[in-house]
Amino acid sequence: MPAKGKDEQGLPNTLYYGDNLDILRRYVASEWVDLIYLDPPFKSNQNYNVLFKEKNGSKAAAQILAFEDTWTWNQTAAIAYQEAVEMGGAVSKALQAFRMMLGANDMLAYLSMMAPRLMELRRVLRSTGSIYLHCDPTASHYLKMPMDAVFDPTNFHNEIIWRRTGSHNAFRSFGPIHDTILFYSKSPDYIFNIVRRPYARGHVEKRYTKGADGQMRFTSGGNVLTGAGTTDGDSCQPWRGFEPAAKGRHWALPKFYEDAMPDAYKTLKPTEKLEALYKAGLVKIVKDNQWPVMVRFLDERTGVPVQDIWAYQPYTEKTLYGTDEGIDADVAWMGPTDPARLGYQTQKPDGLLTRIILASSNEGDIVLDPFCGCGTTVAAATLLDRQWIGIDITHVAVNLIKYRLHDTFGLEVDRDYEVVGEPVSVPDAQQLAAEKPMQFQWWALGLVYARRDEPKKGADRGIDGLRFFHDEGPGGPTKQVIFSVKAGKIGVGDVRDLRGVIEREKAAIGVLICMSEPTGPMENEAASAGFYKSPWGTQHPKLQILTIEQLFAGGRVDLPQTGDERTFRKAMRKHRGKKPRQEDLEF
Repeated sequence: MPAKGKDEQGLPNTLYYGDNLDILRRYVASEWVDLIYLDPPFKSNQNYNVLFKEKNGSKAAAQILAFEDTWTWNQTAAIAYQEAVEMGGAVSKALQAFRMMLGANDMLAYLSMMAPRLMELRRVLRSTGSIYLHCDPTASHYLKMPMDAVFDPTNFHNEIIWRRTGSHNAFRSFGPIHDTILFYSKSPDYIFNIVRRPYARGHVEKRYTKGADGQMRFTSGGNVLTGAGTTDGDSCQPWRGFEPAAKGRHWALPKFYEDAMPDAYKTLKPTEKLEALYKAGLVKIVKDNQWPVMVRFLDERTGVPVQDIWAYQPYTEKTLYGTDEGIDADVAWMGPTDPARLGYQTQKPDGLLTRIILASSNEGDIVLDPFCGCGTTVAAATLLDRQWIGIDITHVAVNLIKYRLHDTFGLEVDRDYEVVGEPVSVPDAQQLAAEKPMQFQWWALGLVYARRDEPKKGADRGIDGLRFFHDEGPGGPTKQVIFSVKAGKIGVGDVRDLRGVIEREKAAIGVLICMSEPTGPMENEAASAGFYKSPWGTQHPKLQILTIEQLFAGGRVDLPQTGDERTFRKAMRKHRGKKPRQEDLEF
């Protein structure tokens, strides 16, 4: 097994651009990552029956794009199915059974595309690692079969239900408002840290009382010091007149006492442990039923362990003890106007990944997301001091993640990760521009940490990307930088057009990114736009032209050095004030 740290394969803190199946095979070493989360695209917005319609395989394969679920039964899917079946084993049997039951349709295409990826993900996972597969209920029961085949049914631990929205109009069924997350490990010996949420206020008020010493003691509950069944060993021996065997039980002391007592406690017999706990005031004999019970304190635990239903309950603020948050507020779905929205239809909240990462990894571990989209996994892993590997097939995703990391964590993070698969020279960029113009545009915007503009349908505002900054202190107005990207021939008309957009949008600065060198008239037109003057007097060209060659050489947009362009800090405000710690969330 490779030691943790950087290696020639699977560099931690790396974004890979490309097909994740190819990237996994080429770059990521076996038993290299500690935790995998994946949320593969799916046609969840289609009519259920459409997924099962027979296809003849003649339709040409379409490129998978970030905002489209394009798992389609076509020639590519048919080849993937054939290759997976020919590998043999349990996965082959599962796919053959699906073919007999489903026929050649989009659902079979989805399963055929997923099967080899799941096998590669198992290969790269450490023996102590876990995988969380996030999926739509339409496909979850089908995906569980190849997951069982790849990871073994004995390594299945949970089907987590996550509430993804508040309500959904359905006229002939109950409203579908949840996703499914399948939790598997690679082996029985896997990392798992108990994550806790605050107790309900009613629970504390009903079951705890404050003693003279000011401590909150648990005062309600039955016998929790015995377990069902008897044995011939020490755990059935009598103690202070109590004989558990007579009731068909045996002494079963909670392991958390081992942390509360001296180290020698671990070596004692069950009855000796009881006596030590009794003398320490941690076990008492209740007069009502004359049976020993635990003495528990509220501050012994930080809350109740998270169960397998993760469902935010609106309007439950101030119902939890010690916090104003509502029930499961950390995993609340994102509304359409949520300021943390990045334009990804399937964007998940930071808290969802925080729970998963805290539960199934430790600081310094490597987290992998092979469908990393807008980078929630990457951002959460960075915040929680984990290393990470992200893979996506579009430059719009890679660009967005770079922008997100830059705006959330600042310049110090920009130097802490690498991007593999992007153009690294002007000829590479020219080839990308010729073959995939939109991908080139998204990639170029990523070089300057700009976000792709999201115009309304049918609108063409002459804006390819946006970036924002603040140079008037906290609470000051947000200033806008507008970007235009040109891959082909350019002229002075392009500069004039951008100047017009700057004036129309009342932007502070505009930037034209181009492949070829600007002409003299273009530079003169840009210079005639004048300067943006910062509140402290520095001047910055109002219309700037940057070539790809200049950006490769380290060129940057000339902006006021505000030191805080981090719009994502607001989105992660719950975490930045007090970073979640493992010890805060487990006992």
